Amino acid sequence: MKKLFQLFIIAVAAMVVSACSLEQGGGSTEKSSDQNSGEKEGTQKIGLSISTLNNPFFVTLRDGAEAKAKELGLEITTVDAQNDPAKQVSDIEDLIQQGVDILLVNPADSAAVASAIESANNADIPVITVDRSAEGGEVVTHIASDNAAGGKMAGEFIIEQLGGSGKVVELEGIPGSSAARERGQGFNDAVGAAEGFEVAAKQAANFDRAEGLTVMENIIQSTSDFGAVFAHNDEMALGAVQALAAAGMEDVIVVGFDATDDAVKAVEDEKMAATVAQKPDLMGEQAVDAASKVLAGEELEEFIPVELELIKK
Repeated sequence: MKKLFQLFIIAVAAMVVSACSLEQGGGSTEKSSDQNSGEKEGTQKIGLSISTLNNPFFVTLRDGAEAKAKELGLEITTVDAQNDPAKQVSDIEDLIQQGVDILLVNPADSAAVASAIESANNADIPVITVDRSAEGGEVVTHIASDNAAGGKMAGEFIIEQLGGSGKVVELEGIPGSSAARERGQGFNDAVGAAEGFEVAAKQAANFDRAEGLTVMENIIQSTSDFGAVFAHNDEMALGAVQALAAAGMEDVIVVGFDATDDAVKAVEDEKMAATVAQKPDLMGEQAVDAASKVLAGEELEEFIPVELELIKK
């Protein structure tokens, strides 16, 4: 009898322990579910596709965007297309699959990126273009400097520096990019409107410093009869400065575009005559600020300009 009583006590104790364990486990699962639900509801994700992070301008733009996202409590994922239009399309498709709420796109190629933007449109994900525009797909707003006005600003400065007449060289950016097209248009409008001036040579160097150096060397070999160089960005301008110095042509006026730290220092050291400042940090900040407004249901203007400034000695 005593033995049966002991067995009864052990069985009851086991049932109590089991019940407590189940209750605790159920409570833990419910709490985890609530936490996950809260996190999902409170998270707004921005996808940022950059044309290349091998350019200080876009590194600064990214930093400005990420700092603003942190300030606003937004999650941001940045991907680097490495100046490869096909990779950028793939990157954007990946961001769509990750479930971002909005996309910021800095196109490597304005035409090629259209298919990726259309994919975002089909997924009901708003798209904002930054610095360079897209030639297809639906975009909520475009945030950039007026590239044509900047190119014209550079052209007018060169005309003023050369005086009554002169020949100039143009180093073009990536063919197909809106920045190259618009900066070139503004520059050529200024030169074309001034009597006695002409573009002696123009060639693409793809916004790259090493290519700017090589292209400038090739142009110097074919003709040295020019007094100024306008490069569509500072990286190419700095490459041109190297080539001109090696050729003993340090009196040639060189004007860039972007006002990167290296270019501003080159202006201070009188190696470059000027650079058009775009303020990429502000551009990145404004892009994220615009994204937060779109996510909040606000309507924006089709174009949000970022002011320009000519940096000279």
